[in-house]
Formats: sequence, C-alpha cells, structure tokens
Amino acid sequence: MLPYKSLIQVDRKAPVALYIQVCNRFIALITDGTLRPSDLLPSSRILAELIGINRHTVRLAYDELISQGWAESVERKGIFVLSRLPDLSRTKLPETNKNDGPKEAFVWTNKFEKAIPSENFQKTGLAIDDGLPDVRLAPVDLLMREYRSISRKFYGRNFLKYGSARGSEHLRVSICNYLSNTRGLVVSPENILITKGSQMGIYLAAQLLLNPTDTIAVGVSNYGSADDTFRHAGANLLRIPIDNNGMDVDHLEAILQHKKIKAVYIIPHHHCPTTVTMNVERRLKLLSLAKEYRFAIVEDDYDFDFHYDNKPYLPLASIDHNQNVIYIGSITKTFAPALRIGFMVGPSVFVEAASSLRQLIDRQGDTLLEEAFAALFDNGEMERHFRKSLTIYKQRRNQFCQVLKTDFKDTIEFKMPEGGLAVWSIFDKNIDLIKMSKDASKKGLYIGNGSFSQNESFFTNALRMGFASLNENEMVKALGILKQVVH
Repeated sequence: MLPYKSLIQVDRKAPVALYIQVCNRFIALITDGTLRPSDLLPSSRILAELIGINRHTVRLAYDELISQGWAESVERKGIFVLSRLPDLSRTKLPETNKNDGPKEAFVWTNKFEKAIPSENFQKTGLAIDDGLPDVRLAPVDLLMREYRSISRKFYGRNFLKYGSARGSEHLRVSICNYLSNTRGLVVSPENILITKGSQMGIYLAAQLLLNPTDTIAVGVSNYGSADDTFRHAGANLLRIPIDNNGMDVDHLEAILQHKKIKAVYIIPHHHCPTTVTMNVERRLKLLSLAKEYRFAIVEDDYDFDFHYDNKPYLPLASIDHNQNVIYIGSITKTFAPALRIGFMVGPSVFVEAASSLRQLIDRQGDTLLEEAFAALFDNGEMERHFRKSLTIYKQRRNQFCQVLKTDFKDTIEFKMPEGGLAVWSIFDKNIDLIKMSKDASKKGLYIGNGSFSQNESFFTNALRMGFASLNENEMVKALGILKQVVH
C-alpha cells in the first residue's frame, strides 16, 4: 500500500471542505502517475485512520471521485481508479544537455530573450526614476469617489457589462474637449480609441501599419520600448539623427528620394530620451514629406501637459490637414503609472481597425475607471491637478538642476529641460553607469544604468534622471547618495 498518511494531508483551517481536499489529493496522485488505472484505493476505514478524519468524510471524497470520473466502485471489491483512464505513468524529468540546457516540453520561439525587464517601482524605496509623476499628488481619492459613486447609481451597473472596445464614449467626448482646449486638436469621439497607456497605442499602430520587412524611421536615440515593438512587427528600423532641434528632417528627405518608408515614429515634444523639442520648421516639413511620400507619422506625445518655460508647441496632429498623423497620448504619465489610461487619435477607419485588433488581446478597458476619469475631466479636477503638478514639478526641476550644477559640475553634463519630468544627464566617460547603479543600490537608492536608452547606434554614457517623483528631502538624500558613488 502507498504511504497515504504522508501523501494525503488535510488542512482543517482551510476554507475548502475536507472531503474536497481528499478528492483533490487523489486526483493529483492519479495525474502524476502515482496511482494507475485499476489500482485499488484503501477502504474508507483504513484511510480514515491513516489521515485522521472520519469515515463519512472519506466516503464523500470517494463519491466525488466517482462522480467526476476518476474512480469506479466494484461491488464487494472496493473503489478503484477508473480502468478506462489513460496510463499516466510517471515520466522521467527532461534530460539536461550541458550545451543546450534542459529540453522543453513543447516547441516555442522566445522572441524576448534580450528584452530588459521593466523595473518594479512598487518594490523600490528611494529612486531616481526615468521621469515618472509623483503619485502622491494625484487626486486618487477623488477618482475613487467618482468610481464608487458611479458604481452605486442605477445606470452604473450597466458599465459592468461588455462595452465598446473603443472605450467609454463619455471619456472619449471628454478627451475631445481636453484636446481641443489644450492642443487645438479638433476631433470627434469616432477618432479616438481609449488604450491602456501609450504603449498599447504604439503596439496597435505598429501592427496595423507595418508588415515584415517594411521600414519605419525612428531617432538614432529613441524610446526603447517603441523600437522593440516595431521589431516585433517585423519592421526594419531606419535611424535618423536627433539634434537640439529634434529629428533631422533634411536627412530623412534625402533618404526618401531613394528608399520607401512606411512610417515615421517621432516624439517631437520632449524627445525620449534626450528631452529635446522639435522646432516648427521641421514639424511643417515633416508633414509636407508625409503628404508627398504617403507615409504615416506616429506621434507619441506622452507628457504634453508638463512644459515650464513657455507655451508648448502644438502637436503635429493639430496642424495636420492631410490626416497622416496617428496621435498617441497618455493620462497615465501625468496622473499615476498604474492607472492605465491612454488614447490614440487617428482617421476613424484606422481607429475602428485598431479597436478590432485591441479586442484580440484585451476585450476592453475598465469602463468604470474610464467613466470616473471622464467625471474628473468634466468637473475640472484634472485641469486643477495639471496646474498644481506643473507648479510643483517646475520647482523640483529647478532644485534638481541646481544641485546637478553645483555638486556634479565635473561629472554630469546636462541642459535644463523646458518640459517633461526628467533631465537627460551625460556622465563623464570614466564613470561606469552599471557599477554606479549597483553601488547606489547598496546604499538604498535605485537609479538606472543607462542601458534602456542605448541601442545598436546610440551608446552615449547617459541616462534620464527623473526629478518629478522626489520631494525636496528625498531629492537631497538621493542626490547625496549619488554624489557618494560617483566621486
């Protein structure tokens, strides 16, 4: 007889009934090959004594096994594992080849072996991130109040049903008004798809625009996750230089005369990672080229709302009269990263196709959350949040840059950004950023190592240093630790 006393153990404090626990343990023994078809199970009396429960519980467990089709009762003989079950004899563990590693149970293709895991900032303490908002400033209590209020109303229950993959119509109308008031971008709700942040928008656009071997133009320095998304779609990346005035459109024009491209991905406002802003002349020329050569412009405008020294430039989408621009924005980057709300703006037929694709990977967003955000837009809370945050972030930017200027003048080269939530910081070539990051971690400070900003064409010894999520005391402490590890 098998050692059932050790094989079948029950937890009297568990919420699962004892007979179900016993039944589940028998199923596990059958499926792992310990028990085979036609094996006799111990009598209810013997099993009850072995595992310390009453016989009635064992009988209930056996009845459940029989009803589920794992066992059968043979009159005057006992309970047996169902004879018709396939033989699930224990198999050997996969053999390990010294060169190839363990053999997989099935064949698949890992296209993400070189992907850099995203940082879990929920588990980091003091951090100089790459430009995230301070979630403590977000009116989350007001958002949750609206969420609860909507859910309690008679019509709120309706939002718990499946809805449109395009997102809440109320939020799309609110974003139409928001874009018109802040960016001069006049669109209708049919031109908007609510996404789970800007990254989803980039993915959807890439899947619709790009076929394998198509070419998309991107910056020599660029947002790494966008690069990975375009490669995943099978596209070739055409690197275009980025200078203090943004993407070099003249360089792009020269290439277009002998090479076809399908799209241009651009961050004209606070380019990632270098934070530079594209000037008006280049914006107009890029739109002219898009019209002439019939390519799409994927405009990523992830932090338009944070511009400090003057009025922000209008997005390309606001001055695009030929509908070449797919405009991607994010509320996540201005509110709180974990509340995944973004939007894509484009021609209605393109947005309709994007919503159909979105349904394949994510049926729809959180309609209640989207409705709650719409309420904050409508009652002015979002605008008040932006104004308050802008004032605080400007103060933090100034303080952060002042410390860099005085304490890191020999080690970090930077230009005070006109907007955004991070400073593009170029470190002395003798500073090993990977070692610096590890040394800072030992002292309780998270800071990146610059690898996310690098690619096959861009190796600057630099990284984005976010200031927005640090209050004054945290900033002093964080930069104090950084000073220790770089000097």
